[in-house]
Amino acid sequence: MDILEYSAVELSAAIREGRITATDAMEAVLARIDAREKDINAYVTIDREQAMRAAAEAQAKIEKGELTGLLAGVPVAVKDNICTQDLLTTCASKMLAHFVPTFSAEAVVSLEKAGAVIIGKTNMDEFAMGSTTETSAYGETRNPWNTAHVPGGSSGGSAAAVAAGECFFALGSDTGGSIRQPASFCGVVGLKPTYGTVSRYGLIAYGSSLDQIGPLTKNVADCAAVLELIASHDSKDSTSVRREDTDFTSALVDDVSGMKIGIPRDYLGEGLDAEVKEAVLAAAKVLEKKGAVVEMFDLSLVEYAIPAYYTIASAEASSNLERFDGVKYGHRTDACEGLHNMYKKTRSEGFGAEVKRRIMLGSFVLSSGYYDAYYLKALKVKAMIRKAFDDAFAKYDLILGPVAPTTAPKLGESLSDPLKMYLGDIYTISVNLAGLPGISVPCGTDSGGLPIGLQLIADSFQEKKLIQAAYTYEQNREG
Repeated sequence: MDILEYSAVELSAAIREGRITATDAMEAVLARIDAREKDINAYVTIDREQAMRAAAEAQAKIEKGELTGLLAGVPVAVKDNICTQDLLTTCASKMLAHFVPTFSAEAVVSLEKAGAVIIGKTNMDEFAMGSTTETSAYGETRNPWNTAHVPGGSSGGSAAAVAAGECFFALGSDTGGSIRQPASFCGVVGLKPTYGTVSRYGLIAYGSSLDQIGPLTKNVADCAAVLELIASHDSKDSTSVRREDTDFTSALVDDVSGMKIGIPRDYLGEGLDAEVKEAVLAAAKVLEKKGAVVEMFDLSLVEYAIPAYYTIASAEASSNLERFDGVKYGHRTDACEGLHNMYKKTRSEGFGAEVKRRIMLGSFVLSSGYYDAYYLKALKVKAMIRKAFDDAFAKYDLILGPVAPTTAPKLGESLSDPLKMYLGDIYTISVNLAGLPGISVPCGTDSGGLPIGLQLIADSFQEKKLIQAAYTYEQNREG
């Protein structure tokens, strides 16, 4: 069996059993990167020497019996908005082109303690603002299934790296679907945990009330193993939640007997591609055959999710990105006259068009005279959406639907029409507004050979139900 064909959990087992070494695995990944990266552009930064050194150190600890976990020795890629000590972290922006953090994000620390080995940092939409990984200052990432198409975003580099065999698993961040949508477009598994489950310490913020770090993996078992490692209470993150039920691998059970699953009619209406709809409903049939009770229901307020999300996310982005002013760190313009001119030129040069668009939108909705009309109203809609999900979960264990209205669009199509790009998030953003967990699992391909993703959504802190249903589907799907 070729090393790159192993899942992350299988690879770690092989390393612990002495059939492969961690350095063998890292060498195989770096060779694949050399072969495919020029076509895909999944990475922004790769530190080969450090990666090989860390792999050798992990191998030595495994041989001594000091590392025995499910992911020991496994090469991992990290999205470029998650801080890594002594390794460039740019958010795919000119603004942070030379930023090297002095600390690592808590999720990265957890992985390294368990013996996972960082390869490098993956490409993304600039400051996580976009749905295609085309707004990066370092060039767009391309979909490994068809390089004429986007990989999704903003965690497109992480999803593409997993799909192309350029890593065994990756970390991404999800503000409005940025893990699940690229997972769907690239045919991998992506999970957005309940808000507060994974520490946001070291994640460079886009929308602080919405952002959450999560895994992108080859299968559901890997997804459960990664989440088990990175889920923890962190006193450095005021939004972190203390949980006792983080043994997510125990939910890898091939059984959904008696589980009640609802499919919102609102998710199957106008705008949904016929092939995507057919694949999602076929996946529901697989779960139904395994004993789940599947029925349609009405989930209200779906049409209000996009305006509410972009109002709140842009407002928070406007506030979070205020710190990048050319004074303390990050890009600073060379030629300026006076402090005000320095601020203006620095931010004009450092930020790309999509980031500027969202900063302006956020500043507008927070401004005097518009705060009540837009931002406050969006917060009220957010609360109503949460209530709608509460009502749904009083009746159902899970909600099932598509991840995106279509498969991956061609490069260039979305950026020419930003509004159309925003509308592509219609099925994912409500999960972030309500702080819920959601998972994307591959459920087929369209007539053009591009992957289609199935989305499962659970109530807060019910990741085990998600993992169990996703695993059951994965074990019983055709092909």
